[in-house]
Amino acid sequence: MIDIGTYIEQFINWLTANFSGFFDGVNYGMTNFIGAVEGFWVWLPFYITIAFMAGIAFWQAGIGNGFLTLFGLLFIYGMGYWDQTMQTFALVLSSAITALAIGIPLGIWSARSQTANKIIRPILDFMQTMPAFVYLIPAVLFFGLGTVPGAFATIIFAMPPVVRLTSLGINQVPEDIVEATKAFGATSRQLLVKVQVPLAMPSILAGVNQTIMMALSMVVIASMIGAKGLGEIVLQGISQLRIGMGFEGGLAVVLLAIILDRITQHLGKSK
Repeated sequence: MIDIGTYIEQFINWLTANFSGFFDGVNYGMTNFIGAVEGFWVWLPFYITIAFMAGIAFWQAGIGNGFLTLFGLLFIYGMGYWDQTMQTFALVLSSAITALAIGIPLGIWSARSQTANKIIRPILDFMQTMPAFVYLIPAVLFFGLGTVPGAFATIIFAMPPVVRLTSLGINQVPEDIVEATKAFGATSRQLLVKVQVPLAMPSILAGVNQTIMMALSMVVIASMIGAKGLGEIVLQGISQLRIGMGFEGGLAVVLLAIILDRITQHLGKSK
């Protein structure tokens, strides 16, 4: 019998025993980062936030999605879950920014190096097929309970799409354009920044959309380890058998997901 779980447990224990300073530093940095983002959105008056997001939706996604955002956020405010919605939004935003900051460079590296691609691809397969709840285990062991382990699990869960789609977009740049750019004397950096990334931008933005959506789905699960927000409302509804509360929390999550999806789907598209 291969008792791999014991070895994984020993490895996790070894990491927590020998790199506690590193995890404390990450915990401190993430706590301040998420706290700053959450503090800003909770502090901002609701009518300014609604007007701002409806304006972004109208500008990027058209008048229909602008009204959808306006009435959707007003409906959430009317249900009395505005602070929880902003906590969820801040956690999604913090996690997605971190996932994109790591994932896009990894996608570029994977596209430009076959060796890197052979290493990164199976890791992405592992990350995407692992049940979401499993990510909560190392997150709790490394960072304890609260918002930071929830963000850690969300970053791991949400990162693969942007890595894959960034790599795919760069690999799909026509070879004749790449060769012509090199023939004109462009350096490797100029080829990447001025040709490959701009041409791959639709695929990269699709990855941004998918990362944000997966982050939103994970922050609800992360409420099980103490992350605040709408997931906490849903969890309370389930644990206390308060069906109405659970349904309202779930409805607010759906509305927020639709709004973010409509806005990010249209990012970078010409009108």
